[in-house]
Amino acid sequence: MPVGGFSTTRPNLPRPLGAESFATSSLWRLGSIPVRTARRPGRRVHVIGLCAATAEEVQALAECPVPTRATWQWPGAYAVLEELAHGLVLHTDPAAALPLYAVAWQGTWAWSTSARYLGALAGAHVDTKRLACAFLAPSVPVLATGRTYFAGVEQLPPGSRIELPATGDRYTHSTTWCPDPLDGPPPHLRNALTAAVRLRADTDPALSSDLSGGLDSSTIAILASRTAPDPVNAVTVHPRGVLDGADLHYARLTAAASDGRLRHHLLPLGDEHRPYTNLTDLPVTDEPAPSTLTQTRLLAQFRWMRRELGTRSHLTGDGGDSVLFQPPAQLADLLRHRRCTRAVREAFGWARLRHIAVVPLLRSASMMTAITREGASATLTTELTSGVKPTRGDVRWFSTLPVPAWAESSAVRLLTEAAEDYAAAPAPLPGLDTSVRILVDEIREVARTAVSDAELADACGIDLHNPFLDASVVDAVLRTPVDLRPPLYAYKPVLKQAFADLLPAELVARITKGAFEADHYGGLRAALPQLLDTGGMNLAALGLIDTTRFREQIRHAAAGVPMPLAHIEQALAADAWLHTITHTPDPAWDAAAPGKVE
Repeated sequence: MPVGGFSTTRPNLPRPLGAESFATSSLWRLGSIPVRTARRPGRRVHVIGLCAATAEEVQALAECPVPTRATWQWPGAYAVLEELAHGLVLHTDPAAALPLYAVAWQGTWAWSTSARYLGALAGAHVDTKRLACAFLAPSVPVLATGRTYFAGVEQLPPGSRIELPATGDRYTHSTTWCPDPLDGPPPHLRNALTAAVRLRADTDPALSSDLSGGLDSSTIAILASRTAPDPVNAVTVHPRGVLDGADLHYARLTAAASDGRLRHHLLPLGDEHRPYTNLTDLPVTDEPAPSTLTQTRLLAQFRWMRRELGTRSHLTGDGGDSVLFQPPAQLADLLRHRRCTRAVREAFGWARLRHIAVVPLLRSASMMTAITREGASATLTTELTSGVKPTRGDVRWFSTLPVPAWAESSAVRLLTEAAEDYAAAPAPLPGLDTSVRILVDEIREVARTAVSDAELADACGIDLHNPFLDASVVDAVLRTPVDLRPPLYAYKPVLKQAFADLLPAELVARITKGAFEADHYGGLRAALPQLLDTGGMNLAALGLIDTTRFREQIRHAAAGVPMPLAHIEQALAADAWLHTITHTPDPAWDAAAPGKVE
């Protein structure tokens, strides 16, 4: 549930219906999101979200200027707000796991953790340019930088200090977080991730955890079992009637290695929980959730955990892939830093793993050393609309796919405008290595969209937590100097090295993860009649896609014709979200404040 406020404390400011307000402040809150406040004359500082700072450390934020590193100094997903006479200063989460949004409203600024609530306040319509970016360029999330799905509502820059004037004048911001490499050994992943999990266990000792059999969720589950006072419920979802397979095997190994600290639960799900099922029956969220197409499975798990286990807080390993993998652009970084021998060695390893030729790979990496982010941004429009698919061996700033034939010209025009807007904007975080800059974009996209999955969980009465996406964890990983970064071709060696003594040796030796392509194709075929009847109708109503061509491609995909599913899946997710938004009343706002929080 959201929290928000205004950049002024003038009287008669509205609140969402049912929200509680804070004394002598414009702050409001729905639900139980943590808000801790420190005061001194003429100044209030709020820590919004889950944060491991002690009461004394929170009070110190009001006594002295807020430190630059305040938003990644402690475990948790949080932001820091300063209420001043002339307006509001917000210190945003560098990872965007707690994104903040703002909209200009009646001579001041309204801000919130929910873009949808701000959209309702301002009477905003759905932003079609943001929609076009979502399903036409899903692999280039930076095109939508700062945009939300509600026109006029902005996402405030992550990892920044932002001043929202009380007068509603344009805000100013400065970057506070930049993961420059540290001299000497980087911060230890084990310490950061353990502290992130411990914070959740201290907050809710009865929490539960995913245990999928992969390295990420297994690590989180083991850490939870070692930090919670009582055994932790660990849940493994599997197809009904299938009690073998690699994922179940590794999940059982992990549970057995916990010395009874994990209570392992198997949750069988059937055909009624296939992907693409019931896409018109979604809880409302700020934006299309990553789990939209698999929401029947996810919601069934949440409801079962709430009913059978009494779960209130649940941990996942989501975000681990983004935080722990190295992008191919690392080859360009190695060449730029004159680590040529290592670059060649890693290129051979990556080429072997991906079954591609090594010489074109190295040539592409060498060419990338001369291409700036600004230069790559300037060619985005051509790459997106040329119809030419990049080769698998390309090393590049942005992974683009040709615009599908079912996109209407109006949608392509909106995408082109977004690419031009992005190319014209100042480059954020200049000076970082290419691979690190790419990872920052990836992590922020994953962290922000994960909030929508948390909204699905909240609809079932569960708080969802992703410790890998804490800014303190992200900072610990991304500050690693180039010479200490893991090889491009290795499977999560940093995580394995950090937790080898806690995880089963067989799991540490694992070099793959479960694949779900067959499950998705099976679900697509099962849902085909409904998708051919209604798929894409909401996007078509906005003039963004041609439903005849779109549904024909769905038919081809279900028949097994080789093609990337990214555009189809993102379009179906956006279409399902539009259906829910259209059929759900907007959040109501009321000037009356039902309660005051001291």
